[in-house]
Amino acid sequence: MPSDQDPWPTLDELLREESELELAGLSETDAYELGMLAVAAASEQRLPIAVGVWRAGRQLFHCGLPGSTADNDAWLRRKGRVVMRFEHSSLYMARLCQDKQVTLAERYGLPASRYAAAGGAVPLRVRGTGVVGWVGVSGLPQLDDHRFVVDILRKTQR
Repeated sequence: MPSDQDPWPTLDELLREESELELAGLSETDAYELGMLAVAAASEQRLPIAVGVWRAGRQLFHCGLPGSTADNDAWLRRKGRVVMRFEHSSLYMARLCQDKQVTLAERYGLPASRYAAAGGAVPLRVRGTGVVGWVGVSGLPQLDDHRFVVDILRKTQR
C-alpha cells in the first residue's frame, strides 16, 4: 500500500505524463535518433542498460551498453509487451497492480514469463494516431528506468 513517503507517481500523475509525451511521428529514422539519444545519455552516465525502440511488433532500435546482460534484454521485451497490451507505461501497470494488491498474472491472466509490470517501458503516442510503439530501458531500479525514458522523451520535444 502506498504511503506518504511513497516515491512512486500516482496513476493520475502517470496518465498526465503519458499525455504530455506525444510525438509528431515515428519513422525508422525517428526511432534511431531516439535510441541514440538514450544511448548517448546512458553512456555519459555510464549506465549498464539495454535500450529498445519498437513500432508495433517491429524492433527498430536496440543497444546493450557495457554492464547490461541478456537478462536486461528479456526484461525489456516483457515490459514492452505490457505497454502494447494496455497502451500505458509499464510503471503505470505496476502501480495499478500495486494499488489493487494483485499481480499482472492474477488480474489479467498474463504469464510473468512474457509480461512484466515493472517500470522502464513507455508508450510512443503519435499525434492523431495513438500508441504506435514503445521505448524502454532495463538495467536500473524500475523507477530509475522509467524516469530515464521519460527524460529522454522530454528532450525530443524541445
